[in-house]
Amino acid sequence: MSTIAFIGLGIMGAPMAGHLIDAGHDVVGYNRSRPAVDALVERGGRAAGSVADAVRDAEVVITMVPDSPDVEDVSLGDDGIYATAKPGTLHIDCSTIRPDVARAIAEAGNERGIRVVDAPVSGGEAGAKEGSLSIMVGGSAEDVEAARPYLDIVGGTVVHVGPAGAGQTVKAANQLIVAGNIQLLAEALVFLEAHGVDTEAATEVLGGGLAGSTVLQRKAAGMRAREFAPGFRIDLHHKDLGIVTAAAREAGVTIPLGAHVAQLVGALRAMGHGDLDHSALLLLVEKLSGRGGT
Repeated sequence: MSTIAFIGLGIMGAPMAGHLIDAGHDVVGYNRSRPAVDALVERGGRAAGSVADAVRDAEVVITMVPDSPDVEDVSLGDDGIYATAKPGTLHIDCSTIRPDVARAIAEAGNERGIRVVDAPVSGGEAGAKEGSLSIMVGGSAEDVEAARPYLDIVGGTVVHVGPAGAGQTVKAANQLIVAGNIQLLAEALVFLEAHGVDTEAATEVLGGGLAGSTVLQRKAAGMRAREFAPGFRIDLHHKDLGIVTAAAREAGVTIPLGAHVAQLVGALRAMGHGDLDHSALLLLVEKLSGRGGT
């Protein structure tokens, strides 16, 4: 069993760290807010007061923080991972960040003797709790194989998709598809309600056909009930779609539907709903349709 430093114990990170504890690993957690660390200790982990304290004796470091600057800070800071961790330490970054930043982080880590893989995850809070996340992994074949035993504990589908940064590129594509699916599901629900159709029955039959998807399976019930407690916040999906649109522009790729959904997500965020689940796109469809909303 390994000593694992887990940095970032939020909606996704906390259950992932819990699965690693349950598997018998010695997990040392650090988070900006102390209650999350205390909850990890109650689960059987250990507490660290800083990134440096968490990683100093770790064999594996897993980061799950919100954005590119956060990964750069915990990795490259004066008291960060690469300044503190032992040579040969494996850094698995499960955050969703810009592919170019992932490549730069990997290069910086390798220069200091740290093995780095980017391993962003998909599946939301439910997938994190179930240990069924889909994980797209970038890095060298050797480093990815070293990371696989840990990723297999928290994920149901773990795939090596290419060199450093490739995992983040695939995650960007994932977020593009998810946002489009949620937007169309929101439009379909408002459309069905306007015609007085039983939406529970409708989504059951839609789920059995070509329109079926994990998005419909996981999100439709909450959207019908107007329950938008965050499994994945609008704020974060707004950030991710910024990554997608920037990377598409850099590559000279046109994403007209994706760019439009990015604008809709940005509009909902500007309305003050950044803390809601991304399925709250339904509220914007309602408002645009003159059928309520906020």
